[in-house]
Amino acid sequence: MTRIDFYILQGQDAVIRPLFACRLAEKAYRQGHAVYINTGSSAQSSYMDQLLWTFSPDSFVPHSVYMPDQDAKPPVLIGHSEDPDTKCDVLLNLDNEIPGFFGQFSRLTEIVDQQSERKQAARKRYKYYMEQGYQINSHEING
Repeated sequence: MTRIDFYILQGQDAVIRPLFACRLAEKAYRQGHAVYINTGSSAQSSYMDQLLWTFSPDSFVPHSVYMPDQDAKPPVLIGHSEDPDTKCDVLLNLDNEIPGFFGQFSRLTEIVDQQSERKQAARKRYKYYMEQGYQINSHEING
């Protein structure tokens, strides 16, 4: 069964969620995991692609925007509402919706900030996962 972790960030600045996702993707990559970052749009996917190159001057996270027919797939993929045709074990969800394909991952990470609309959407996702019987871990992140 998929392990689900909610990371609750303080603040509502639009950049804190993507930056935190970059840090999590880097950590998972360094631990040998394959990561899929699910975004809400192609614009958000492009933003994450650029941010992964620049979020830390000392970091290198091999990644690309997901394309189904891509021959070589790096360990970190970014897409929106697409079921990846490659094996990834960590799903970072930046969309306000539940990814219909989350069950194929061993771990789902939901990143929540204090922006009202995103927080309300996260509560709905949390409730859904609870109703489906998933064990949920919550982590308060200060900073």
